[in-house]
Amino acid sequence: MNVLLRLTVVVMLGLFLTACSLLEVKLESGIEPLPQEQLNMRVFSRDFSSSFYSKVELTADKIASSEDDGDQSLYLRSNSLMWKIYSEQALQRSIFQTSPVAAMVDTWALTAQMTAFYDTGAGQSLFGSQQTLAIETSRALQSQFESTVKGFLTSGEFQKNRDFIEQYVIANPLTEMTFSRKSAFNDWLKFREINEFEAVTTFGSVPEVMSDISDRMAMISEQMPKILGWKAELYAMHSNINAEEIQKTLNHISVTSAKFQELMAQSPEMIQTLAVDMRRELSPLLQQLSDSTDSKLAQLSTERQALELMVKSERIALEEMVARERVAAAANLDELSKHTVEVVFQELTKTLKSLILYFVLFLVVVFFAPLGLGVWLGKRMEVKKTQKAHEL
Repeated sequence: MNVLLRLTVVVMLGLFLTACSLLEVKLESGIEPLPQEQLNMRVFSRDFSSSFYSKVELTADKIASSEDDGDQSLYLRSNSLMWKIYSEQALQRSIFQTSPVAAMVDTWALTAQMTAFYDTGAGQSLFGSQQTLAIETSRALQSQFESTVKGFLTSGEFQKNRDFIEQYVIANPLTEMTFSRKSAFNDWLKFREINEFEAVTTFGSVPEVMSDISDRMAMISEQMPKILGWKAELYAMHSNINAEEIQKTLNHISVTSAKFQELMAQSPEMIQTLAVDMRRELSPLLQQLSDSTDSKLAQLSTERQALELMVKSERIALEEMVARERVAAAANLDELSKHTVEVVFQELTKTLKSLILYFVLFLVVVFFAPLGLGVWLGKRMEVKKTQKAHEL
């Protein structure tokens, strides 16, 4: 019996492990992981973001704190804040694309556009005598990213992509400090004659997608408080807001960010506790909402029934009114017909009398008038003959 029991346990464990393996295969089936080259491209591109942030912020703060342009101090500080805000937001949009290749191409184009913007473009006079600092930092960032890209491409591929970046920057220059721009990936696909439906074949496996989401959340939690603080400072520079209130707001933002990071670090326990607390706090509210909804639905049902009765009674009353009007109209029609017949016969009688009178006059004129005239003429001629006979 012991041997049979042990054999049964071994068989069950084997079946369980086989089921787990089948489940793992089923979950991963149809999901193609990213190539190692693209994974490395994503990692090094996102490492570049830290360097980008630090160099831009350091240079912008240095420009804002310079005292060479005393009269333009407010102007320089405003432009420095806008450089930090909009360049870092543009980098986040470009570097956190789903496809590592798209992120690489678009980030490269962004660094080249920023260099051209401050060197020879519309932003070449935004920082006065400190303009050289912005140009040097932009060139250094572009050169650093190109050095990173060289590690993933052959010399021929690198030169083709550089030619594309140069053409793209000339055709799509930055025109304002907001760094409003479109992604360069679609233009790159046309340049390389790649079908857009074949450009992205996979988003990666489940762990790779989760890692991507984790990187995004970490970057947002780190950068968002700084960007909000810079925007508040920029707004305060051009308004009458009290600096102490801004500082309090920034402190609140920092505290909130710290709590969010703590939540991300201790997510399983804290989220479970938060879920329990929210369920306990929201259960009475949800029950009250459910009761209120049921009451309103019952009231609506009652009102609908009352409305149906009212419509039914109105329809019956309308049918009765139409029936009464139909009967009254029929009676009026009979009286009208009778009156019309009487009037027609009266007028017909008058017309017949007139016709008879005219007919008699016609007979008199046509027949009797010539006869009477003939008799009169005959008598007249007879009288003349008699007179002549007497004269003879």
